[in-house]
Amino acid sequence: MSDTPHIPVLLQEVLDALACRDGGLFIDGTFGAGGYTRAILEAAPTNRVIGFDRDPTAMAAGLQTEEAYEGRFSFIHDCFGNMAERVSEPVDGIVLDLGVSSMQIDQPERGFSFRFDGPLDMRMGGTGRSAKDYVNSLSEKELADIIFTYGEEKASRRIAAAIVRARASAPIVTTGQLADIIHQVMPKPKDGSDSAMRTFQALRIYVNDELGELQRALAAAIQLLKPEGRLVVVSFHSLEDRIVKNFLIQHASARVHRNRYAAAGSVAEQGDFVIMTRKPVMAGAAELARNPRAHSAKLRAARRRG
Repeated sequence: MSDTPHIPVLLQEVLDALACRDGGLFIDGTFGAGGYTRAILEAAPTNRVIGFDRDPTAMAAGLQTEEAYEGRFSFIHDCFGNMAERVSEPVDGIVLDLGVSSMQIDQPERGFSFRFDGPLDMRMGGTGRSAKDYVNSLSEKELADIIFTYGEEKASRRIAAAIVRARASAPIVTTGQLADIIHQVMPKPKDGSDSAMRTFQALRIYVNDELGELQRALAAAIQLLKPEGRLVVVSFHSLEDRIVKNFLIQHASARVHRNRYAAAGSVAEQGDFVIMTRKPVMAGAAELARNPRAHSAKLRAARRRG
């Protein structure tokens, strides 16, 4: 594990949105180092948490937490998109902290970062095809589509063409190689960010099917949450936030069903959720000062309709 401590983002805001009452059962869909989980368990003496994480490096922290909170916490080594199949009882709250963690980024051998040279991997669960496999096998068009769709990179075609030219000479096997290829064809952004950032983000999302996992987890929340149960999602880029926002709007809206026996010809059915955050909650100045990772964090929350 990285020596860099992982600081849970918007921790107090997450706890406030979850409204952790004593005796509640909660799902931490992105356990990581267990920051949210421990805070929920400490919020009330009989709270219980089920933690999910597909990253095998999270298992040690999960097992330690099981021992520390015997009978109140259980760790499931699986994707949070599978929570509906793995949890058999209704829950009072679900929290998701999306994206890649600082611990994963700071481990060069995981291949997530363009700042450190390491194997071009990016697999959160350690199984399946890696970023190296896709970078060296997909067509130029497929690469460009991935970089544009998941990285929102306007220069996706230029970057994809450069990747295909480079791999014709030798396979691209490290993060440093890929970053250098991108840097050669992309000017340094005026905002001081790295020109490889969006491409690395796109490949990571694609390799791990992150948006598909999110959509499956949101659908599972409808099944798992008790009436008045809370759904809290912290996202870090626009694609994730847009999916969460649109899901909540869709499932908070009343649905109209045609009924030939009703006097008005149709029957309105209330939506599954009541949106609690009209606008996303963002970190304040104090949190930003101690945790720069919080800069792009957006929290959205909703309550399951009773």
